[in-house]
Amino acid sequence: MSNAISVQSLSKRFGDHQALDQVSFEVPKGAVVGLIGPNGAGKTTALKAILGLSAFEGAVEVLGHSPRSAPHKMMTSVGYISDVGILPRWLKVSDALKFTQAIHPQFDLAKARGILAKTEIPLKQRVKALSKGMVTQLHLALVLAMDVQLLILDEPTLGLDIVYRSQFYQQILNEFLGEDRTLLISTHQVEEIESLLTHLIFIDQGKVRLDAALDDVYSRYRAVEVVKSQISAARGLKPLSEQAQIEGACMIFDGVSAESLADLGTTRRVGIAELFVAMMTRETKLTASI
Repeated sequence: MSNAISVQSLSKRFGDHQALDQVSFEVPKGAVVGLIGPNGAGKTTALKAILGLSAFEGAVEVLGHSPRSAPHKMMTSVGYISDVGILPRWLKVSDALKFTQAIHPQFDLAKARGILAKTEIPLKQRVKALSKGMVTQLHLALVLAMDVQLLILDEPTLGLDIVYRSQFYQQILNEFLGEDRTLLISTHQVEEIESLLTHLIFIDQGKVRLDAALDDVYSRYRAVEVVKSQISAARGLKPLSEQAQIEGACMIFDGVSAESLADLGTTRRVGIAELFVAMMTRETKLTASI
C-alpha cells in the first residue's frame, strides 16, 4: 500500500449546495500534505468524509480500510485534531489519560505523561481551567501517545497565539513525523507549515485546483520581482498574477523557464500563500468573465 489515503470522485451535497464535486486525490504514505482553501471551500467536508464522520458519494480508502465498512479498524491507526475542543470541560487531565488508555489499545500512558511533562499543563487541573492553547497541547499529547500512523489536523491552531502555534508544530516534528508516518493538515496559517510540507492540495468551491508534490510546485511556478523597465515584457509572458510594488511589480509565472525570466528582475521561489492567492484571484476573474 503506497498511499495512506485514496479519494476518488468524492462528492457531497447539502441541499442545493454542492460542497464537494468529484474530488479526487491521493496522500502518499510518509507525506506531509497541506490541504489549503478559503472558508467554505470543502476542506472540512472532505476531512469528515475521510474520517467516516459523514455520508458521501464516491470512494475513500484510508490505510487500506474503508471509512464506510471498517471505521473502527481504520481509527485505531488514525488521529484527528480540529479547532473545536472535544474534551469534556469537567474532566481532569489525569483522568483524560486514564480514559484514553482504557478505550484505545495502542495508547502509551508513559509517552503521554512524558509529552505533557514538557508543557505547563498540571495533571490535576480540569480541562475547563486550561487555556485554549493548553487544551490543544493536551489533545495532541493524547493523539501522539496512541502511536497512530496517520494524523489529520483541521485548523488545529486556529485562535492560538504565536507561541502556542510554534510549540504545537515543534511537538509534531519531535514526536510524530517519520518515514512511516503521514500528516494531512488543513490550515489558514500557510506560512507556518510550509517548511513541513512535501505535498500540496488547493481546493476551492468543492473542486481540486492544484494537487502536486511541493518540489514540482517550486519547479513549475516562479515569482519574479520585475523592475519597472521590464514590466511590459513580463506581461507578454502572461503571468498568473501581478502585484504592484514601489520599484516595479511582483509577478508569478506558471511553466515559464528560468532563462526566459532572467532579464526581468530577481527570480525567487514562490511562496505557498502567494501562489494560493494568485490562483484563487485568477479563478475568480475567469468565473466573472464567463
